[in-house]
Amino acid sequence: MRQHVEASEIRAAFSAAMSAMYRTEVPAYGTLMELVADVNAKVLAGDPALRDSLDATNSLDRISEERHGAIRLGTPAELAMMRRVFAVMGMFPVGYYDLSEAGVPVHSTAFRPVGEDALSINPFRVFTSLLRLDLIADEALRAEAEVVLNKRQIFTDEAIALVEKAEKNGGLDKADADRFVAEVLETFRWHDQASVSPDMYHRLHDAHRLIADVVSFKGPHINHLTPRTLDIDAVQDLMPSREISPKAIVEGPPTRACPILLRQTSFKALEEPVSFRAENGSWKSGSHTARFGEIEQRGIALTPKGRALYDQLLTETRGKVRPAADGSNADAYVSALGETFKQFPDDWAGIRAAGLGYFTYSLTQAGEKAAPQADQSIEALVADGLVRFDPITYEDFLPVSAAGIFQSNLGDDAAQEFQASPNQMRFEADLGASVLNEFDHYAAIEQASINSCLAALGKLQAAE
Repeated sequence: MRQHVEASEIRAAFSAAMSAMYRTEVPAYGTLMELVADVNAKVLAGDPALRDSLDATNSLDRISEERHGAIRLGTPAELAMMRRVFAVMGMFPVGYYDLSEAGVPVHSTAFRPVGEDALSINPFRVFTSLLRLDLIADEALRAEAEVVLNKRQIFTDEAIALVEKAEKNGGLDKADADRFVAEVLETFRWHDQASVSPDMYHRLHDAHRLIADVVSFKGPHINHLTPRTLDIDAVQDLMPSREISPKAIVEGPPTRACPILLRQTSFKALEEPVSFRAENGSWKSGSHTARFGEIEQRGIALTPKGRALYDQLLTETRGKVRPAADGSNADAYVSALGETFKQFPDDWAGIRAAGLGYFTYSLTQAGEKAAPQADQSIEALVADGLVRFDPITYEDFLPVSAAGIFQSNLGDDAAQEFQASPNQMRFEADLGASVLNEFDHYAAIEQASINSCLAALGKLQAAE
C-alpha cells in the first residue's frame, strides 16, 4: 500500500503553485514580494528582541513567504465542494464574517490549518466568500445571475474524483497529491473570456462590482495573494518607489509598538482586458477590474475582551471620521484612529495583565535550570523570571478591514448600499459544516503552553 502524503505537505505544494501562477498572471505581485522581503530583513536586523520572539515561537522562517489568498464563490454547492477540497490540504473553516455590514454583499469564512503544529509547518489560508444573491434588490437580475451560476462547474472532473478518493482512502499518495494540486489550481486560474453578455455584465456591475466579478466568469479566480510584512507602514511608503500605487489608508488598527490583530493594505486592482459574448455570437472586447496585490502585518490574537475593546474603538473612530473611498480624508481618519486607540494598552505586559491578548509561555534559561517549584502558579513563575511569554499571532481576519480592501479595489464610486445582514446558520448550512471558533483555538494553544511549562517544572521537582 502506497504511503499517504501529509495534508500539510499538500497545502505547502498548493501554496507554492498558487504563488507561481499568480506571479505569472500579475507581475506586480512578484515586485511586491521582493519589497516585503527587503523590508522584513531590515526590520529583523534592527530589532533583535523581535527576532528572538519570532524564533521562540517558531515563526521566524515563515515571515516573508507566509501568505493568504482570497476567493469569491457564487453558489452553496461551490462552497460545499470547496470545503471538501481544502480539507484534503488540512484546511478547515474558521470564523464567520458578515461583510454586508460594510456594504459588500457576501459572507465568508477562512479556510486554514488549525493547531500550533500545522500552522508552524505552513500557515496558508484562503479567505472564502459566498455571494449573497438575496441582497440583490433587482429580482429579475437576481434570477438571471442564479441561472448563470448554476450552469457553471468550477472544479475539474479530475479534481472532484481525487477529493472523493482522498475521502475514501483517508488521504492521497504522492502521485495523486501532485495531480490534485495541478487540478485544483485550475479553479483559481484567471479566465479572460466572460460567460455573460456585455449588457448583463454592465447590469451586474451597476448592482455592485463584486457581483459582476463573481457571476461573469467561468471560474472564481484568485483575486489576491498576501505576503506578511513586519512593517506595513514602510511597505506602504515604499510601494510608489517600485511603481506600485497603494490604496489610501492601511485597514485595521493604527501603528503601534505592539501590533494587534491584523493590518492590511493593497495596490490598486488591475484593469484587465476581457472578452464578452455578444448576442450575435461574436466576441466583444472590454475590461474588468478585480485582481490586486495585498500586504498584511499580523499582530497578537486578542481575547474576547480584547476584541470587544478593539471593535468599540474602531466604531468610535468611524463615528468621528469615516474613510472615504477616494482617500480624500485619509489623514483625518488616521489621526482619529491613533488618538482613539490610545485607550488600548501598547505594551505586552499591559495587554497580558488586562486579559486582552493570548500568549504562549516557555521556560527561560533560568527556568530550565530552576530548583523545584512546588505549587507555583504561572503568574508567579513569570514574576520570578522562570517563564517568558510571547504573543500568539492572529491567524484570522477582520470583516470591516476585508470589506475596506474589497471596496477600495472595486473603484472609488462603488456603492455601499447593503444593510448588515448576518446569517451564520444559512452560511453553515450551505457550507455543510459548522465554522470553528477562533477564540477556542487561541485559548487552547495558550493553555497547552502553560501546561507544558508546569509539567517541565514538575519533572524538575521530581528529579530532585
